[in-house]
Amino acid sequence: MISESNRVHLVDKRCDADIANAQYANHLFVRFVAKDKRFTKVDFKYTIFDACYLRNCIFDSCDFTGARFVATNLYGSTFSGCKFDYATFEKTTVDSGILDTECPGHENLKMRFARSLRMNCQQLGDAAGANKAMNVELQATEVHLHKAWHSNEAYYRKKYAGLQRLRCFMEWLQFKVLDFVWGNGESAWKLLRASAIVLLGVAAIDVAVFRPSPTFHDCARTVIESPQVFLGTLVPARYPHSYLTLILCVRLIAFGFFMSIIIKRLNRR
Repeated sequence: MISESNRVHLVDKRCDADIANAQYANHLFVRFVAKDKRFTKVDFKYTIFDACYLRNCIFDSCDFTGARFVATNLYGSTFSGCKFDYATFEKTTVDSGILDTECPGHENLKMRFARSLRMNCQQLGDAAGANKAMNVELQATEVHLHKAWHSNEAYYRKKYAGLQRLRCFMEWLQFKVLDFVWGNGESAWKLLRASAIVLLGVAAIDVAVFRPSPTFHDCARTVIESPQVFLGTLVPARYPHSYLTLILCVRLIAFGFFMSIIIKRLNRR
């Protein structure tokens, strides 16, 4: 059965004084204006802020659970002890410092909160904010996946049981592997490190499999030649086609990862 939500609409209103201990849950603020005002312990649960101007305001211990910010200007506004569970942001100007102090306590909510801010920053072309939100999102995702299969907390053991727990373990393992290889698409340095490990692997396989009784000179020469072998500019005749095909596949994957990182960085700008 569906009933009216009784959402209160406030259109083209202005805040003339500080507000404390007020109830504005399930409201719709359209073009609401407030500048240099302080909001203390105000209930904004499930409230929508649409095209609002809230500049240099202070929000202290406010509840924004399920709130939605759309095309709102929060430039210079600060938040302290506020609750942002299930809150979303869209085309909203907000300082990325909100990620330092106002993230929800549970990792799954923190992950969604950071993801919403990341997408919001990308819409505004804020590359620094998007990178910061992505780092917070990745950290929260790692902790959430680890707890999903390993933690003894009642919430996780009730929600993720049986095969769900195994699935979460596989997702966590995949996350850790991709994080080591290329920081889940966020770290060119990790990709370079993984590439260096691959080059050492190519050299080690060459010495161990394709060079009978190798000398120190052979080992040194193999290490020097490994980048050329990996890039395909040097094709030793002693290598079988199957091994060369494997090297080609790894090279294409590494190149694809590298291009993905570049495209992500450029898209944020």
